[in-house]
Amino acid sequence: MAGATFLSTVQAPALLGARGVAASSSASSPARRHAHIQVCSKGNAEGFEAAGHEERLRFRRRDFFGGCVGTAIGLEMIEGSTKFTGVANAADLIERRQRSEFQSSIKDTLYTAIKAKPELVPSLLTLALNDAITYDKATKTGGANGSIRLEISRPENSGLSAALDLLTEAKKEIDSNSKGGPISFADLIQFAAQSALKRSFLDAAIAKCGGNEEKGRTLYSAYGSNGQWGLFDRTFGRTDAQEADPEGRVPDWSKASVQEMKDKFVAVGLGPRQLAVMSAFLGPDQAATEERLIADPDCRPWVEKYQRSRETVSRTDYEVDLITTLTKLSSLGQKINYEAYTYPKQKIDLGKLKL
Repeated sequence: MAGATFLSTVQAPALLGARGVAASSSASSPARRHAHIQVCSKGNAEGFEAAGHEERLRFRRRDFFGGCVGTAIGLEMIEGSTKFTGVANAADLIERRQRSEFQSSIKDTLYTAIKAKPELVPSLLTLALNDAITYDKATKTGGANGSIRLEISRPENSGLSAALDLLTEAKKEIDSNSKGGPISFADLIQFAAQSALKRSFLDAAIAKCGGNEEKGRTLYSAYGSNGQWGLFDRTFGRTDAQEADPEGRVPDWSKASVQEMKDKFVAVGLGPRQLAVMSAFLGPDQAATEERLIADPDCRPWVEKYQRSRETVSRTDYEVDLITTLTKLSSLGQKINYEAYTYPKQKIDLGKLKL
């Protein structure tokens, strides 16, 4: 959610209706380490109507400050209040803001690192694919768990060391700025693939504008698929494996037959369509990969579909399907910790506030 504000994670301040009913959070998450804060008012409309004039004035004042949930003070006021109806999990909102800010910092660092070495984009994509596709449905092991850092010497990962080195250096900078602990390689590898794809999407837009970077950025902003990354961005909090995944789970894409590729994609819950859209992940020469895939009757219609899509201004079919496929692939085998990278919030002494 690069560029997203904290307010974008919160429902619009119809947090309180005319009767003083608090709206519930729009996002669900696992059990929190913070208790839900109970918030209750007079309890019903009759109670409110029966309250005296002075009480109604106090209620309207609280209503005004309740709308300020986008600030730390507003959150503390809700957390400390015992006058509204419903449940307000202020701690959860603060944690989401913390994660969003950390994620934005990660993307900024990756953008800079990839911009300096654009030739590594194909390797970053393959690195993410090879890390995730070790998933085994029968044993529910493997997946996007960062284990590729322990498997980099295997034949199928030949040529990917430079990409891993780039991320290792980026991780040092990211961790030095983190308030909530170091980023996992599992998260870093998948978010690097996202950054690499965004780079390739932008480069394609610039190419359509004859190499004019300013016009290309405008084109991508107007017609690109940047808004499709929402679910991917929420899948944030993967845990690193401490051991290498078993050998033999990842094909050597440069040598594997198309049937072997299809079989591997089917084994993790994907298929020919996803194989076709991920042609850029299967080696440095996307055109050569698609030439092999197009000879297969199952892959041919999808390859042709995405080739046509890439010729259009918006490239919608290609980009949206690719984002969707990467999102599914990058969640294989992972139980996401939605509290990862959060840290204790600073308490505000409400007694010292002048309201």
